[in-house]
Amino acid sequence: MAQVVDPLVAPAAICRTVLLGRAAVVLTSAGAGLLLVPGTWRVLSVVALTVVATVAEVTVLTRRPAIVRRALPVIAADWVVASGVLLLSRGGMAYFCFAAGSAALAGALMGMRALPIWAVQAAFGFGAAAWALRAAPYSPDVAAFVMAFPMLSVLAGMGGAVAAAALVRYVDLSVEAASSAQRSAAADERARLARELHDSVSKTLRGVSFAALALPSSLRRHPALAEQLADTVSKGAEVAAREARQLLEGLRGDSPDRSFGDVVHEICRSWQQDIGLTIRVTVACAEPGVAVRYEMIRLLQEALTNIRRHAHASHVTIRLTQSGGVLELIVGDDGVGFTMPEELSRLQSQGHFGLVGMAERARAVGGHLRVRSFPGAGTVVTAVVPVAQLTEVGE
Repeated sequence: MAQVVDPLVAPAAICRTVLLGRAAVVLTSAGAGLLLVPGTWRVLSVVALTVVATVAEVTVLTRRPAIVRRALPVIAADWVVASGVLLLSRGGMAYFCFAAGSAALAGALMGMRALPIWAVQAAFGFGAAAWALRAAPYSPDVAAFVMAFPMLSVLAGMGGAVAAAALVRYVDLSVEAASSAQRSAAADERARLARELHDSVSKTLRGVSFAALALPSSLRRHPALAEQLADTVSKGAEVAAREARQLLEGLRGDSPDRSFGDVVHEICRSWQQDIGLTIRVTVACAEPGVAVRYEMIRLLQEALTNIRRHAHASHVTIRLTQSGGVLELIVGDDGVGFTMPEELSRLQSQGHFGLVGMAERARAVGGHLRVRSFPGAGTVVTAVVPVAQLTEVGE
């Protein structure tokens, strides 16, 4: 399912950042003013007004981010506070810092459409600069410096607009990347299910179908063969039902919303409770992709099933680790063991169909399976998968 991100998240986040940054700059300039400006109460009033206004605005943006849709009222309210800072500071540095923050806020809310607002704020700033220059004697150099302050509003506004646009673009790209990864994961899941059905249930049912088609003619001509075909149909139906049940158990055994390690521990814990054997589990690996995750879980389940049916073990050790270029699953038991043939494929003739299927699963994701066993000395099954498979869905 595609992720849905509120489009108001980005502008609301930028606005909060602007407000907090402005507060830091204004408080710093006001602190410097304590050393330069007579009348401490005015500086403290600017500090108090800035803190109260910032807390109120940030709180509103956090609790009601939809307020960014009403850009003009927000800008107007913020400018009222800026006017209060102007009156208290009498055109001091704190006001120009606050005004630059107001312009950046307008840019974050409206983008480049805020250009008329920046022009008005700049004009207002020139008036404030002239007031400040008349109120105190400044040298020509200082006067030129002060008269340049209003243009900071325009530059800050453009900066806010650019930052907001960049963040919105980044959020859109992130959402698209997440959606693409989810679509890829869904496609991989469908392909995996199709392969599972084709390799197990579909083949079995096809054999049952052939036997059933030959059954009517065999009943008349070869009763003994008909009896064998009927037995084949019956056993084939049982096998298909078992394969379908195993497929469903495999799907239920994995919870994609949980971490791979948690799922592995849960499978082992449930198996231990059912069987009553001592089991030690170690998981130290990255989060695998969909295909590798599924096959590794099925390999683990099949290994535990074989132990329950054949091993007569008292202790089981499971290690799932990532080292170098491989993801490795090791399942060992201290059971009765068996004689290993030279080639793994010969296990099928000995009735070890589960191990053959496990080898096929490992190969399906580019890996391989090793089995080491001796009569009376237990069995160790090792599945090794290339780490490159972990990136097939995206990390």
